Amino acid sequence: MKNNKHKTVIGVTGASGAIYAKVLFDRLVQLQEQVETCGVLFSTNARDVWNYELGNRDFLQLPFRIYENDDFYAPFASGSAGYDSMIICPCSMGTLGRIASGISNDLMTRAADVMLKERRKLVLVAREMPYSLIHINNMKTVTEAGGIICPATPSFYSKPLTFEQLAATVVDRALSLAGFNMEGYAWGEKEI
Repeated sequence: MKNNKHKTVIGVTGASGAIYAKVLFDRLVQLQEQVETCGVLFSTNARDVWNYELGNRDFLQLPFRIYENDDFYAPFASGSAGYDSMIICPCSMGTLGRIASGISNDLMTRAADVMLKERRKLVLVAREMPYSLIHINNMKTVTEAGGIICPATPSFYSKPLTFEQLAATVVDRALSLAGFNMEGYAWGEKEI
């Protein structure tokens, strides 16, 4: 019988929106009782964008193992490792396009390919605007293959007061879609 803890992979691309990745890691630390293992990947530009947008290099102090994006010996490069989910947050349109086309040219796209072929949870927090028809068709392809597109479109129902709270409206939804038990704001459960 499988335990209730998640084996998950978190990918961070160089798309604008490093705040989403930061809040996602903060949430995963809070949810550690639900996490068996968490592998982390950064695209080539993700660290630079994080440093530029957030003004720090806190990603170096994450309590999760960081894999190099060319390390095809990472356990989640194979379906036999039994990872439950992958969230790419933020997800650039380039990464989404490579996933939609089945191009596994690095560990991030290979891990996403594994999630799709194994019928596991793949959540892509798409960060772009506006969308071109190519982007929309790539999202359609990923969705038809079993992935979930979770646009980085925050909600305001919970009346967020900070950037972190605003980002959490997206991150909490992505974690919920990936199968984590979340206790965030839910429409209709609290008076407005």
